[in-house]
Amino acid sequence: MMQMPSLLTPRRFAKDVQFAIALLAITAVAVSCRTPVPQISTSSRSTDISVAAVSANDNRVPAGKLVNGKLDLRLVIGMARWYPEASDGAWVDVAAFAEEGGKPQIPSPLIRVPIGTTIVATLRNSLADSTVYIYGLGSPQSGTTDTLSLAPGQSRTVTFAAAKTGTYLYYATLGRMDRIVLRPNPQYRRRIGEREQLAGAFIIDSVNANTNDRIMVINGWSDPPGANDFRNALSINGKAWPHTERLVAQTGDSVRWRILNGSARNHPMHLHGFYFRVDSRGSLLRDSTYAAADRRLVVTEVLAPGETMSMVWAPERPGNWLFHCHAVFHVVDEARLTSMPRDLHTSHGAKPMEHMAGLVMGVSVRPASGFVGASRGPARQLNLFVNEGKPRGIAPRALSFVLQEGNKPPADDSVVIPGSPLILRRGEPTDVRVVNRLAEETSIHWHGIELDSYSDGVAGFSGDPTRLSPAIPPKGSFIAQLTLPRAGTFIYHTHLNDLEQLTSGLYGALIVLERGQRYDPSTDHLFVAGWDGESVPGTPGTLIVNGGKAMTPLPFALGKTHRLRFVNIGPAVAFVATLRRDSTVATWRRRAKDGADLPAGAAQVVPASLRADVGETFDTEFTPTVTGAYTLSIAHAGQPVRYLAKITVK
Repeated sequence: MMQMPSLLTPRRFAKDVQFAIALLAITAVAVSCRTPVPQISTSSRSTDISVAAVSANDNRVPAGKLVNGKLDLRLVIGMARWYPEASDGAWVDVAAFAEEGGKPQIPSPLIRVPIGTTIVATLRNSLADSTVYIYGLGSPQSGTTDTLSLAPGQSRTVTFAAAKTGTYLYYATLGRMDRIVLRPNPQYRRRIGEREQLAGAFIIDSVNANTNDRIMVINGWSDPPGANDFRNALSINGKAWPHTERLVAQTGDSVRWRILNGSARNHPMHLHGFYFRVDSRGSLLRDSTYAAADRRLVVTEVLAPGETMSMVWAPERPGNWLFHCHAVFHVVDEARLTSMPRDLHTSHGAKPMEHMAGLVMGVSVRPASGFVGASRGPARQLNLFVNEGKPRGIAPRALSFVLQEGNKPPADDSVVIPGSPLILRRGEPTDVRVVNRLAEETSIHWHGIELDSYSDGVAGFSGDPTRLSPAIPPKGSFIAQLTLPRAGTFIYHTHLNDLEQLTSGLYGALIVLERGQRYDPSTDHLFVAGWDGESVPGTPGTLIVNGGKAMTPLPFALGKTHRLRFVNIGPAVAFVATLRRDSTVATWRRRAKDGADLPAGAAQVVPASLRADVGETFDTEFTPTVTGAYTLSIAHAGQPVRYLAKITVK
């Protein structure tokens, strides 16, 4: 399949709550009659011993006691103090699951059993003032699950079978529930914020399954947003960057992860430097494992609220790498629990422990014994300049990557948005010298590209402990060494002061061709979507494609195959691209995602409409068989069309 359904999450943090249009995909909004009032503090660890501290759950130790095919599971929900960052840092009081007699945990305690296990779960609500509703503790094979309602102080025991293998979620909400609500009342959301710290993983393994994997659960919590007081906590396994666990692998390993989105936001999860294979996708109620021939290679995969995936990747090159959400608002310094309004010092700084926050994990790949890196021959030389010109459009700044053509460097204030497309060839060593003409530091991440860690572009982090990649200082330069192993459509973009620099224009497309192939703009068409400045309250950011809202009409030859390359490098929000003839949706063939050719089962002729989330690229092929006028529209998901290209087929 080409992509999975996802839900809209446009916004900067106060807007993040205001614009969320869905909670967990199969759940409802928690409308509390007497929900406990959360307390939040920026001070050091509290001495109040009446509230237990949350233990960050790394999902390594299953809960309960498994004996002779039966799991005895005893869980309790109570108030706890969560430190999503430093253990002596900011905290918030929340409701959390714990094993009876144990520490409260975020994510909720891991339930992991072999298929066929009988689960006997005793659940207790120790809250004094809220009914709790628990979802996901039932047999997934039926596609439905009962809602367990527990009044304050009430206990209940349920027995069910682990009948179908897969990766599932379970979670709880507080208060009176509407049974199914996919579009909750936004006024209500603004009033209560988000409460998704009560979600955890429920894994059912096949007989003799390989359980050497890691499980990562995304949780979220937010205050009701006010004018200047909005706070949120976004975590992976209970912690936010830079306090998330550092994962360690070795070259030659086969790394298996399960990722579960227990939050109410979309998360396009992106791995630096490597492709990963998506083996299954699921949710609270079901999990679908793809046949071997249908498993996709991607670098970014979107998880909508309540969705799960299992993935496999092979670390072929040592160094430091990132795995993170590509929605900028979920990873910049403002994602911290106590970081509003924006801290300009950390936003503009080059320290990775400061300018990133939230949903980020570091991965250290160590060389195996005898590892020898690939050799490089003579390299093609390119000069890429980072310029600032006169503001245009809504954005207060106009920044740009401009490629030198010929012997003369471009003018200091020349700007082209998106940045100059870089056309490279598969297997050809290329050195890109990036010259920073800005008055501030910057960096470039080569998104979706298999490369050495030092060139990956995360200032102060990429590389290894003996040699870390620096930020590119004002008037300074950096040489990125690229040798691209596959042809396809990729992205390059800033990875520093992301929100300001990205929405000012520091992004571009990178196209890799096969050896001997030439780029022909008459049949090869590029559509790069970004934002013209940051968003304003009440709306997503202003979508621009190829730097504007419309383009010169495109002539297409009848019967000739055209390649359409789509790139979404806005800071948030998916876009939908649709090709029509009059009012009828045309057809095209799916070709590639994230630069990797799709498996045969997915590379099919389909209606000409696709959804691209942040950090994704898609390639399609369109062969017109009927003359006439066509239109290609691109719009933020759920929003009016902002970009329209007219195509004439003769």
